[in-house]
Amino acid sequence: MKRRSSINATRRSSTIKRRSENLRFDEFGFALTKKKDQKLHHRCHDYSYPQLSSVRVKELCELLSYWNGASFICKSQIERFIRMGIPPSLRGRVWKCLLTTDILRDASDFNYQMCLSEVRGPLVDLGISEYGILSAITTLSDTQNDLGLNRQQPTSPSKPRYSVDDITLFRQIALDLQRSFPTHRSLMGESPEAIEGQAKLFRVLIAYAKYNPKVGYTQGMSYIAAVLLMELGEEEAFWALVALLDKPKYLGEMFDLSLTKVQHQVKVFDQFLKHRKPQLSKHMESVGILSVHFVMPWFLTLFTSLPCWDSVLAVWDLLILHGLSAVFRTALTIVELLEPRLMDLKDEGAILPLLLRVPVDVAQYTVLVPALWNTEVQDWELKCMNSLELDESHNEPKAGCSGITSTRHGNPSPLESHLHKTQTE
Repeated sequence: MKRRSSINATRRSSTIKRRSENLRFDEFGFALTKKKDQKLHHRCHDYSYPQLSSVRVKELCELLSYWNGASFICKSQIERFIRMGIPPSLRGRVWKCLLTTDILRDASDFNYQMCLSEVRGPLVDLGISEYGILSAITTLSDTQNDLGLNRQQPTSPSKPRYSVDDITLFRQIALDLQRSFPTHRSLMGESPEAIEGQAKLFRVLIAYAKYNPKVGYTQGMSYIAAVLLMELGEEEAFWALVALLDKPKYLGEMFDLSLTKVQHQVKVFDQFLKHRKPQLSKHMESVGILSVHFVMPWFLTLFTSLPCWDSVLAVWDLLILHGLSAVFRTALTIVELLEPRLMDLKDEGAILPLLLRVPVDVAQYTVLVPALWNTEVQDWELKCMNSLELDESHNEPKAGCSGITSTRHGNPSPLESHLHKTQTE
């Protein structure tokens, strides 16, 4: 059985290799596919992001050269450039400045290269390589099953350097690697570039799990790390991941081992949607659509499922500028753009695919990004929704009561009371 699986895996990899050698890629590294396949992969290659003049590019380069994250002038100037559109060639530098990756690295005792050296010991004992991690999934699964039956640690005269937890971690990351941007040149197939790209992604993710074991590795991280590797060097991408996942301003309240934090943020967005779009929220509930069905994938992968990559990067620019509020802002913007279609649909089977695979005509840069900048989400507003969700989770409303009610008769809803209280603090 193992031999047959190995033969089949070899045949599949050979087919993928032949296909990848004949492919062409767009400017962001995604494989150019036929029109019929674009729908299958949900990827559009017709980009519409603005091109900055050479004068503006020079101004941005000068700003980055004397960047001071504590300066209000620098922050206001970088926001102006992000609104105009960051040139792809400078995006990595902008992200590094905003995330203060150099400061994080210099202030930390954690040594990235030393961590990787320690990780390679267990890999060697398992007989696998970081450069063949995808082909080692079967080996990891078999070893995990053998050791995990009684949750025993490996025993042998030479005392292997791996544990059940190590194998579980390696296997989970490897499984997610093969699902992360399978049409991007840095991760697609078995070309030297793809093998190196997969190894880099594995190293960044395993290093973060060792750096912050309280969070470890969870669903969605592979997409976030992969995007960072598209824009930054390997170790820079690691420290950018640390900044995003650890800082409260960004995703510190989004990721944990049990996914409890992201589940809470989804509930906060549900309260937010009830406040901003009461009719739409009520309509979706009436057909059985809950926020968790579509917001959870958006939040865990930071909107990387959108079909237009220039729009994805613009969303990330805003996120790295403003933090967690930009995640809510993006989700609200997409829902608002889809609202007319959603209100016309009466079936869960029609509504959910529309939210999970946002149409190109909504996701394209010239539509989504201007709408995003015109959507306001304030930090105090999110604090209010968070407070309301905590209140409701501790005090379940009585039957027939809702988190938001009509005020046509002059009685403020609990939500509006929270809003008023927060605004006046």
